[in-house]
Amino acid sequence: MTERAATYTEVFAVREYRYLFTAYLLSLLGDQLTAVTVAYLVYTGTGSAALAAAAYASSYLAWLTGGPLLTGLADRIARRRVMIGCDVARALLIPLAALPGVPAPALVALLFAVNLLRPPFVAARAALLPEVLEGDRYPVANGVDNTTAQIAQVLGFAAGGGLVAALSLRGALLVDAATFLLSAVLIGIGVRARGAPTRPEGPARGGPSVGLRVIFTDQRLRAYVLVLWVATAFTYAAEGLMAPLALQYRGGPGTVGLLLAAAPLGTATGAVLLTRFCPPRTRPRLILPLAVLSAAILTVVALAPPLWTVLGLLMVAGAGSAFGVPLNALFGRAVPAEFRGRAFGVAITGLSGLQGLAMILAGLAAERWAATTVIGTSGVLGAMGVLALAPLWPHRRSRPAAGPLEHLRMTSTTPEGSATASQAANLR
Repeated sequence: MTERAATYTEVFAVREYRYLFTAYLLSLLGDQLTAVTVAYLVYTGTGSAALAAAAYASSYLAWLTGGPLLTGLADRIARRRVMIGCDVARALLIPLAALPGVPAPALVALLFAVNLLRPPFVAARAALLPEVLEGDRYPVANGVDNTTAQIAQVLGFAAGGGLVAALSLRGALLVDAATFLLSAVLIGIGVRARGAPTRPEGPARGGPSVGLRVIFTDQRLRAYVLVLWVATAFTYAAEGLMAPLALQYRGGPGTVGLLLAAAPLGTATGAVLLTRFCPPRTRPRLILPLAVLSAAILTVVALAPPLWTVLGLLMVAGAGSAFGVPLNALFGRAVPAEFRGRAFGVAITGLSGLQGLAMILAGLAAERWAATTVIGTSGVLGAMGVLALAPLWPHRRSRPAAGPLEHLRMTSTTPEGSATASQAANLR
């Protein structure tokens, strides 16, 4: 590991990453535009807030189902082909929502089907990046992706409203479809064709249980995922309480927008500081302290400080949650290539499920207690949870427990019962 952080120029000098990044940005914008536009289309057509909420929440539900079932495609099929296939399928499905007379329940089901294609796309891209980027370019690129995702979330919401106003709801959906089609074209042009990560009879056999075994039988991977899940769940609970928090401070929609924007802005800033200005050797040592900080700082919200202080606390919590950027790089490099798609699928599926559950529980708690009290309590519990996991965190000199992973490889053999040459090389 080098002492100097890679520069953005060095990251974008990699031709494949330039195309992957542009395609990723288009897919992010397309996801946001689709969710906003279809949810609005459902609401204006039915007047049902419940159906509109179901349409918007389909992205979370899709991860809970598509994550376990479909992310394994990234280990069975060439990852470039998986990404192109997902984008093309989304580009074909979305225009169906623009057809006149489509009933609202069908629109919700259609959006759910579109969102089901996101897990295999994300898993394939995450599994491919370590093969595209060498050295410190990989963690720095993770920081770029993280910052881009935060900005794209805000721009996607704003662009969705602008497109609806300028082009009508159905015209906006056609633009959404075009983003996915262009993403597929860019991946096809700029990403080098690679074979499937494993032979069909190799470790690609098996579903999400393989990803779970890979993660939870390895000391490092288990610690990485548990810290990510626990810290993120308790800090993410606050995001579901921005509306009641704004009302507690006698604010309106503008206040809600400011509160929602504070944490993503902090995360984007923290990602830049960690990847661009922090030496590579230092980043792993900051993961646990930042994970604790991301939750612990929210305990001050329980005191119901002035609104400007709450905004600052949310920004600091967001900056602390940037610990996920170097953690993602550690995780991606620690997982063997042939299991990477399913491992990322398990990690992201669990993350999405816990985030959704945390928001629901926080909302239920806010029915009885003030939003500031619930957020502060969530911060305390999150900090305590991360500290409880600290003894599991691998020390720099500890060696990974490779036995379970080797067993998985050894059981993945050719029909004759002998390991392939590539798998034998992996055992070394």
